[in-house]
Amino acid sequence: MTDTDALYAVSPLDGRYGNRTERLSPYASEAALMRARVRVEVEYLIALADLEATPLELDLDEREELRGLYKHFAEEDARLIKKLETTGHEEFEATNHDVKAVEYFVRHRLPEGSDASAWIHFGLTSEDVNNLAHRLLVRDAVEEVLLPALYDVQDTLADMARAYRDLPMLARTHGQPATPTTFGKELAVYAARLGKATGQIRTATDDLSGKLGGASGTYAAHVAAYPDVDWQSFAADFVERLGLEFTELTTQVNPCDDLAALFDAFGRANSVLLDLDLDMWLYVSDRYLGQEAVAGETGSSTMPHKVNPIDFENSEGNLSKANSDLTFLGDYVTTSRLQRDLSDSTVKRNIGAAFAHCLIGYSKTAAGLEKVVPNEHVMREALESTPEIIGEAVQTILRREGQEDAYEQVKALTRGKDVTLDDFQELFADLDVDEDVREELAALTPAGYTGIAAGLVDDIEDIEN
Repeated sequence: MTDTDALYAVSPLDGRYGNRTERLSPYASEAALMRARVRVEVEYLIALADLEATPLELDLDEREELRGLYKHFAEEDARLIKKLETTGHEEFEATNHDVKAVEYFVRHRLPEGSDASAWIHFGLTSEDVNNLAHRLLVRDAVEEVLLPALYDVQDTLADMARAYRDLPMLARTHGQPATPTTFGKELAVYAARLGKATGQIRTATDDLSGKLGGASGTYAAHVAAYPDVDWQSFAADFVERLGLEFTELTTQVNPCDDLAALFDAFGRANSVLLDLDLDMWLYVSDRYLGQEAVAGETGSSTMPHKVNPIDFENSEGNLSKANSDLTFLGDYVTTSRLQRDLSDSTVKRNIGAAFAHCLIGYSKTAAGLEKVVPNEHVMREALESTPEIIGEAVQTILRREGQEDAYEQVKALTRGKDVTLDDFQELFADLDVDEDVREELAALTPAGYTGIAAGLVDDIEDIEN
């Protein structure tokens, strides 16, 4: 798409963000769907030739030429299929049917002298082709584009977690000062969560399934032609050779529970990143994180000083849109009126759009993480200005020493009050405890009260892409 085309694109996915989503074009475009359909039709034709029951024969050269139809699928091929659908071509009238146009395309491009024409799309319904084609595209889009983008974010989080494992930071629960943590440990939490989420996506991708059972899922046309062939075994073998699981029981429609599970898995991963985006935005707002300014970039049209967390905001918007679309898709594609209706056909064409919003979100989160730099002095100042956060440690140590009113003593000193470390020292001086315990209490500091946070970062070593 040229810059001029992008200016007039209906969707920002192909316009403003076209350079970020173009990696999905081989898997989400109309031409990609055509190519995948051609692949299914060609491989099905070859599978029929391998059946002893059929008189169809295809030699090695013919098979190679046929497979070249999808392996070397070009723009001119896509345009020919579209022409077959809309206006017709040579001996073919316009089909006004996208799958039938693919059938005619394969027939038109058969090797010279081939007698395979009658066997193209033999016994199939359009959904036999479509359900397989869509899943081949979805699988490849996930494996080649979306998961690598998620892995990049996950790896960045893991690297940052290790780099800042020892950097103490005031935590906030309910928005209020709470037991300190380290910045690295907090990033490790997200790396671990994202690792689990990507694992669920991989599992759901591996579980994508296909059907090849004909107009009502009964293999009726196949059995009518060749009643002695085990068509269910044939279908299972064919689907599995495409790298998909086989769905035994279907209507005309593959039930799509597998797609719904995949969409749900992406929604979970997106929710992890949405949570991360929000936290990064708040850390920037609190000045815990600074941002590297991009040369020439304008942060505000009126306030020249501003460096806004726009990448995290952009990611938030796109991932929210993606989750809305994924939820809709998951709900919609799992229902069908009786054995078949066509409403899901147009809906499935929007899978690519949902994936595109995911991809933009992932790239924007990655860009935001690359820009942020911890403000260590701000984090330490926040810790030093809230000495009351060692109160938890104080009352816990006193409980260990058998003081039943430990919690109440610290509560009376700190709750709703501005306190200093000197105030704590006065409390310690009045306590009836051994001197070594008094020294233990006196040594407490907000920056040092991080438990094993730094060591917890090592747990992300268990994450595998």
